[in-house]
Amino acid sequence: TWGGPMKHAFAGALHLAWHRRAERFGGGRSTGLKALDLTDRSAPLGVEKPKDFTWNQLLGFDACVQCGKCEAACPAFAAGQPLNPKKLIQDMVVGLAGGTDAHFAGSPYPGKPIGEHGGNPHQPIVNGLVDAETLWSCTTCRACVEECPMMIEHVDAIVDMRRFLTLEKGATPNNGAQVLDNLIATDNPGGFAPGGRMNWAADLNLNVMRDTPSVDVLFWVGDGAFDMRNQRTLRAFVKVLKAAKVSFAVLGLEERDSGDVARRLGDEATFQALAKRNIQTLAQYRFKRIVTCDPHSFHVLKNEYPAFGGEYLVQHHSTYMAELLAAGQLNVSADTGGSVTYHDPCYLGRYNGEYEAPRAVLRALGIEVKEMQRSGFRSRCCGGGGGAPITDIPGKQRIPDMRMDDIRETGAERVAVGCPQCTAMLEGVVEPRPLIKDIAELVADALVEPAAPVKATQRAPEEVIA
Repeated sequence: TWGGPMKHAFAGALHLAWHRRAERFGGGRSTGLKALDLTDRSAPLGVEKPKDFTWNQLLGFDACVQCGKCEAACPAFAAGQPLNPKKLIQDMVVGLAGGTDAHFAGSPYPGKPIGEHGGNPHQPIVNGLVDAETLWSCTTCRACVEECPMMIEHVDAIVDMRRFLTLEKGATPNNGAQVLDNLIATDNPGGFAPGGRMNWAADLNLNVMRDTPSVDVLFWVGDGAFDMRNQRTLRAFVKVLKAAKVSFAVLGLEERDSGDVARRLGDEATFQALAKRNIQTLAQYRFKRIVTCDPHSFHVLKNEYPAFGGEYLVQHHSTYMAELLAAGQLNVSADTGGSVTYHDPCYLGRYNGEYEAPRAVLRALGIEVKEMQRSGFRSRCCGGGGGAPITDIPGKQRIPDMRMDDIRETGAERVAVGCPQCTAMLEGVVEPRPLIKDIAELVADALVEPAAPVKATQRAPEEVIA
């Protein structure tokens, strides 16, 4: 690295000219993590030392102007966890220069004094420049990246360092190692028996892809299949699909975890194994699109599977329901359940730019959304992404409690969500709180069966259990 008053101007210009995600300059979104080449045994598994970062990542660190926008947006920093994205980037600059953080004039990592860390380009980052718990505090929400005027990719850098800790050191904290073992042994993070993946739908008579020549929609269930609360969301969405007379099927017992949490925890090997097996399974079947209720699965299938040959039309269920409503395929009554605010999931909003479809669905139900101050691309994370509930780094307060404070400020009686992680985190707030409802549940509750024409020979319509 190098100094002088013009450092940021020169480094910033070079960083933007050779940005590792050039697609961002064309108005598109490039948010999928870069794959590690696991076939090259000489290649490093993640980043151990400052010199291990790519040259354009290093340029990005030098481009930091210390404006503090990332710090102000970071949910972990606000919660008092030991992460400040601005200081993290500056610590990488210090490491490249072979110095210490003694002269850092900004906010420290919460709970961590300034002046006790230092290093050089050839020394390990963890326990030299930063503590491991700093890296594990990140929820990968990308609020820092969204706010950064220099387009620095903080999350990429954090996951690169996590990869080294997980793959080379086996140092994933708290429940991380158990979750990764579960994914290897049972194809799901909870370690549930794979044969129980479809128990939630035992009475729904769903089509399974292996018995179906082709369908319009492959419904990707995700690991909500093992969670009693999110099973209600899955059943609600099935009710919506049936009401719209959509041709759909599920993978059933052939579905495996998408690999999202493994990749965010730094276990690229387990992620790639899951991804490749899922891609092999999907290649056997004919469908027009994949639809899922889980933004994390949506993101991985849409943006990260293509690197391994899996290219599909993938939609979040809110987007698909908005299309069904606009096409007149769903007959719904006006919602009368009380006022609603909407929580934007990070992996649907900041990662994939979908803010309008969920709101369009709510408008179609006659709901006027009471927006939170932090909504849209500035939505506060629920705290459930990036494996954060698994690594469980303590702070002064819980991120979901902070988000619930945002919700209470609106005075809304209900919170519409579109993510199983968000549902779990917000329902985990123990204080009195509004009712949490997935968008699919709101639509299912509003469904009106179309009036059947009166015919002497007509049979009563078959009841759909949901």
